[in-house]
Amino acid sequence: MPFSQASQARRISERHTISSQLFILHQGPENGWRFELFLLGEGEKKIEEKVFSGMSNTSDFVLMKEDHTLGNLLSEHLKMHPNVYMAGYKIAHPNVPELFIRVQTDGTITPRDVFTSVCEKLINQLEMLHQEFTREWELRRITNTGEQGNMQNGH
Repeated sequence: MPFSQASQARRISERHTISSQLFILHQGPENGWRFELFLLGEGEKKIEEKVFSGMSNTSDFVLMKEDHTLGNLLSEHLKMHPNVYMAGYKIAHPNVPELFIRVQTDGTITPRDVFTSVCEKLINQLEMLHQEFTREWELRRITNTGEQGNMQNGH
């Protein structure tokens, strides 16, 4: 079944988007191996808060060079905070690596304080995960080394 013109145009556009991103990632040593989709440029800020005047106790946070991975993680953890009324995120465009997170609180704590608190909590949880993973990895390595030694001794 042939594709419609709109479908073909969308597929070409998607391929162009992917190839554009790959071009940005792999420009080559003559251009300094710039990784523009995830490394900050000189003087570029990682995060910026913009107070949203349309709703009380609401701020928008713009995170540069981030995507759905961090957006979903942060927004879901923000929603679990007892003082948060609303939290959500969006990516403006697939070719523009900017993450927008909007947070509205009940007014007893600022959106910035909630955002900071949630980020600190996530960092601590990820550090614990890292420690547990490393411990299990080392135990597995030691166990495997011991098993290989037993096999060489004929046991």
